[in-house]
Amino acid sequence: MKNLKLAICQMKVGNDKNTNLKQAGKMIGKSASQGAEVIILPEIFNSPYQTDLFPLYAEPFPGPSTEFLAAAAKKYGVCLIGGSIVEQDSDGRIYNSSFVFDELGNLLTRHRKIHLFDIDIPGKISFRESDTLAAGSAIGTFKYKSIGFGLMICYDVRFPELARASVLQGAQILIVPAAFNLTTGPAHWELLMRSRAVDNQVFLAAASPARNPAASYQAWGHSMVVDPWGTIIKEAGIDEEIVLIELDFSKLEQVRNELPLLKQRRTDVYQLKY
Repeated sequence: MKNLKLAICQMKVGNDKNTNLKQAGKMIGKSASQGAEVIILPEIFNSPYQTDLFPLYAEPFPGPSTEFLAAAAKKYGVCLIGGSIVEQDSDGRIYNSSFVFDELGNLLTRHRKIHLFDIDIPGKISFRESDTLAAGSAIGTFKYKSIGFGLMICYDVRFPELARASVLQGAQILIVPAAFNLTTGPAHWELLMRSRAVDNQVFLAAASPARNPAASYQAWGHSMVVDPWGTIIKEAGIDEEIVLIELDFSKLEQVRNELPLLKQRRTDVYQLKY
């Protein structure tokens, strides 16, 4: 298997869409200049992460943000995983959607967030994406340079069934644009990312926004890359930063040969009756 140079752009996101796109462009260009072949942006990289504002920032496909992503991918000759944006379909439904473009600016896939972030932790955080968003219903897998990718957006990573389904469809690396907060981040960010990687014997790249003290929703940061053994091989802090790393996919083969978990699954037993 080949090596792959990957970059996560942990960018600070503000209220102005054009400013956010310009900042994303700078970080994409810098990542490409350092040899990145695949570049990942964070969840909702072009607007504030606020449910009441989602309808105001929503845009169709194609639209300004996806046209920006396609052009940047082509300009720098990279696979660009556009974190996620708020997308509006022709019927007016809005989604938390990740668009992926290849080095020619062609759309490789679109993943709409399947599991909506509806939580209520008294005294800490209450959030309901379903107040404004619709849920996706398709598993986001694609191939680039013969490597299988699986896409999950933030809350999706809490559902191991989705990660496993992506791997059974050929994913060798899971990409997770995610904006965990200051309650769920310290509790579960590292735990979940390492668990999904080790359970499925894949690489995992989690892309968070940088911390923005002026924002109403505080992102945890700590974008990271985990290997198939569950080891964190690179991690950001809380500020704006590019996480650049070269992945050796022979590590995946080694782990799967030494611990052949995927071959040892007992699908004859995993039959549930509801």
